[in-house]
Amino acid sequence: MWIDAHCHLQLEDRGATPEEAVARAVEAGVERMVCIGTDLATSREAVRLASVLPEVWATVGLHPHDASKLADEWHGLVELAGADRVVGIGECGFDLYYRHSEPDAQEEAFRAQLRLARDRGLPLVIHSRDAWAETFGVLESEGVPDRTVFHCFTGGPAEAERALALGCWLSYSGIVSFKTADELRAAAAITPADRMLVETDSPFLAPVPHRGRTNQPAYLPAVGAALAAARGESVDEVATVTRTNALAFFWRCQATPRSEVTEAP
Repeated sequence: MWIDAHCHLQLEDRGATPEEAVARAVEAGVERMVCIGTDLATSREAVRLASVLPEVWATVGLHPHDASKLADEWHGLVELAGADRVVGIGECGFDLYYRHSEPDAQEEAFRAQLRLARDRGLPLVIHSRDAWAETFGVLESEGVPDRTVFHCFTGGPAEAERALALGCWLSYSGIVSFKTADELRAAAAITPADRMLVETDSPFLAPVPHRGRTNQPAYLPAVGAALAAARGESVDEVATVTRTNALAFFWRCQATPRSEVTEAP
């Protein structure tokens, strides 16, 4: 059984409807999915989906692309953070590749969400692209919430070691299956087994052998297989450990048989 630590089911115009995507994922052995908010509208939809689909939980957050919305959307996000089945804050952080919001705005939004996660005792989900120095700078100055994950981690061993030294977790996406991702696979190989998650980031970043298609949580086993190959482990080992880790990270619970996993404590 698998847990998809990061997906965007609410972006249904890019592929299957959320209901179809969840049904396909369950058939593929994906037990739970964490649907990630990127602004107030997508966070609300993530919470709504989590309320009607028993395999889905939600996060609420403001992506660095949308950091300029902070003043207008912050109150709504704070209120939404208290909703049932919300298991995290984010994704938030820096994206200096596209710079859809100015770096100062990204930093302000990141700091605000980091503090909210810490105050609420919720996990923090980080997006960091072309911004290692900026991301680590904020974490080192603010302090790292107890449960903090670099989603879709794309660094090499040096960045992995720095994140791990801060107490962060690393979540691996379909990029780990790409031919050019040797540095990422090297990072995966040194990641401690108890600090590792797996995700699709669907509808983006479909893994090999699904490249060119719209990604979906049903492809999570292919991501897990690539991660297992990078680590020299069996797929079953990676499925078991990442499931256990996800339960501990998002729900503060230990692995239980699937028949007993119906609701987070």
